[in-house]
Amino acid sequence: MENFNTVLDRLPEGLVVFGLKIIAAIVLLIIGLRLSKIARRTLDRILSRQSLDVTLTRFAANTAEIVLVVITFIIVLGQVGIQTASFLTVIASAGLAIGLALQGSLSNLSAGVLLILFRPFSVGHFIEFGGVMGTVEEIQLFVTLLATPDNRSIIVPNSKLISDVVINYSTKSERRIDLEFGVAYSADLDRVKSIIESVLASDSRILSEPAPTIGVIALAESSVNFAVRPWVKSEHFLGVLMGLQETLKKRFDQEGIEIPFPQREIRVLQGNLTDT
Repeated sequence: MENFNTVLDRLPEGLVVFGLKIIAAIVLLIIGLRLSKIARRTLDRILSRQSLDVTLTRFAANTAEIVLVVITFIIVLGQVGIQTASFLTVIASAGLAIGLALQGSLSNLSAGVLLILFRPFSVGHFIEFGGVMGTVEEIQLFVTLLATPDNRSIIVPNSKLISDVVINYSTKSERRIDLEFGVAYSADLDRVKSIIESVLASDSRILSEPAPTIGVIALAESSVNFAVRPWVKSEHFLGVLMGLQETLKKRFDQEGIEIPFPQREIRVLQGNLTDT
């Protein structure tokens, strides 16, 4: 009975102490969460002034906020008397189990970090890989979002982009258009070449340096095949590709130069029918 009365006598003191700890923990939590948001905005503003990639800036700022929030919770738990050492042990054990269950997601996460750090492509670049092509809209931690030329959205796991061969059409300012087409064996080859040169010279979008390459590439079964390889600015690729084929066909018709039929269609040897 005496022990019980002693406990009752000390109870108000214990409640006061515990109440003060709770109040201090709440204050620390509010301050910590507030500081984490301020740190995120400040870091985002500082990195933005350095002209860094938007994806990298957001990733660094969000990561800093998450780290500060975790530190805040650990401090708050210690303030209310919870042993953070054992708590961290539990978190580590749970993290290991979750990590084993989410190996694919963690692979995408690590791939996302690599894409952000090394930046083989950036937002706005036109890329192709594994038969898929599109403009990069956003690089997230787990996936990358692409928009196709016909305005479809493609969500690609980051691990795919790390493990596959990726063609980036936007890193170079100039591209070469590679065409191959055939004329009849009876055609005057010098005249054909002269017409091609005239057509190329009439298009201001075709660069003079590097100079276009024009020449016979094959003596096929029913045609003499020419290779035409002009250089253009990357943004003019699609327009020049389509216009050049149409103009050449019309000029050959006007000059009476026969294009054997049936034959393989005029085809693009390299590149894609996409405007980058």
